[in-house]
Amino acid sequence: MNIPAELKYTKDHEWIKIDGDIAIVGITDFAQGELGDIVYVEVDTLDEVLEKDAVFGTVEAVKTVSDLFLPLSGEVIAFNEDLEDEPEVVNSDPYGKGWMIKIKINNPDEVSELLSDADYKELIGG
Repeated sequence: MNIPAELKYTKDHEWIKIDGDIAIVGITDFAQGELGDIVYVEVDTLDEVLEKDAVFGTVEAVKTVSDLFLPLSGEVIAFNEDLEDEPEVVNSDPYGKGWMIKIKINNPDEVSELLSDADYKELIGG
């Protein structure tokens, strides 16, 4: 299982790449594996300012639909529109082309609440 050390993680199985005051967010390799074949990603919160843990969208797999939770308070400034035509890229490249949103971070202090790769591995029993 792929859990890159340079990323941060949430208990809801999102990964976060911090670049200054911007965070790129997607779902982890573990999450996409548990969901199975992803057929649709919906994010209707573009340009909205949301609180940490608010639902920012959903991911639909063949057997289930799961909410996506914002890992940090901020404004959703970008959605990976490639996922509209190719949602399956979340399965094949969850940490690269399968990114979902970009957030302009409102509260940098929340970053310290995210999980390290070691913490996330422990969470999923890795």
